[in-house]
Amino acid sequence: MAVKDRDRFSTATRLRLLGEQTAERVYRSQTKRQARRSRLTGRAALLALVLCSLVVALAYPIRQYVSQRAEIADQRKEQAERREHVEKLKDEKARWRDDAYAEQRIRDRLHYVMPGETGYTVIDPAAANNKRTDQGAAARPWYSNVWDGVDKADRPADED
Repeated sequence: MAVKDRDRFSTATRLRLLGEQTAERVYRSQTKRQARRSRLTGRAALLALVLCSLVVALAYPIRQYVSQRAEIADQRKEQAERREHVEKLKDEKARWRDDAYAEQRIRDRLHYVMPGETGYTVIDPAAANNKRTDQGAAARPWYSNVWDGVDKADRPADED
């Protein structure tokens, strides 16, 4: 028994036992890690698959939703513009019902003058400088002008 006890407490025996225990712990921890990794990896793959399928399943409806919201916003904007236009037309209609406004607009557009008033027409000086090239055409009858136009169109370009 003394030899056995001595072997048990020898340095070599202690180192050998320590090495075996350490190797056993390392082996156990590696198998646990591998078991954890494989379980987490499978779960992660399943989670990724579920997320990808959700993204694919929801992509089209979300795109449709966003495009429809944009279209609704455009329609509301157009509706507001149309309402504003209708309000302007109502205002203009109300103004035309006023006789003073209608008279003023008729005088401006048609150059009407009330009895007893003197009407003046101002000629633009720049327009007076623009002379017509064919002054004699105004003095002739209209059918002569038409016939001359037909003759000119029939001539070759060299004769002009």
